[in-house]
Amino acid sequence: MKNNRTTPPIKEEQERFTLIWNILKVHYPDPEPALHYKNPLELLVATVLSAQATDAQVNRVTEKLFLKYQTLEDFSETDLNELEMDVYSTGFYRNKAKNIKESVRIIIEDFNSRIPEDMDGLLKLPGIGRKTANIILSRAFGKNCGIAVDTHVARLAGRLGFTDSKNPEKIERVLMELADKDDWEDLSMTLILHGRRVCHARDPECDICVVNHLCPSSRIV
Repeated sequence: MKNNRTTPPIKEEQERFTLIWNILKVHYPDPEPALHYKNPLELLVATVLSAQATDAQVNRVTEKLFLKYQTLEDFSETDLNELEMDVYSTGFYRNKAKNIKESVRIIIEDFNSRIPEDMDGLLKLPGIGRKTANIILSRAFGKNCGIAVDTHVARLAGRLGFTDSKNPEKIERVLMELADKDDWEDLSMTLILHGRRVCHARDPECDICVVNHLCPSSRIV
């Protein structure tokens, strides 16, 4: 396995990745994001709330939240304690509410009430890291600037032998070298789906995995 690579992948690595990716693309032809949103603001808020929470729980909260708060001003003008209670069930509600309020303030004051459409701008918002920024850029603005690496993507990148790094940014760089840019968002979503449905953290179902014959971590002999 190669982890800190900054040069193009060698031919054998590229061919093996391509074989695995082509199979997974067929198996998950339309990978869709699990978070529900209608606009960039809703996506930003939902991704902040998704930290250490399931997408299903976030969707239950945002179903009501986005009826109550529909604009930047709605979030800005609400009392912090009230917003905390509105997002309470997503966990870490104090930090999440504080980050949402501060992000909205920065967007209004520093970005003329427009959510940033670039990585540097998004990373200035509290609660937004590269993973979240990549999600917002690709899904809200159609910009493939990188690959969102969550726990599922990191786990599968290691198990499938793409990298032995545990660092999300290093994993992202390796995957960006291996995959075509047009596939970056779908690759992230596909690995997330495969991780949720088959390649579980504690008990991967290798017997039903469609790439078990190519996986160096497979339990199938």
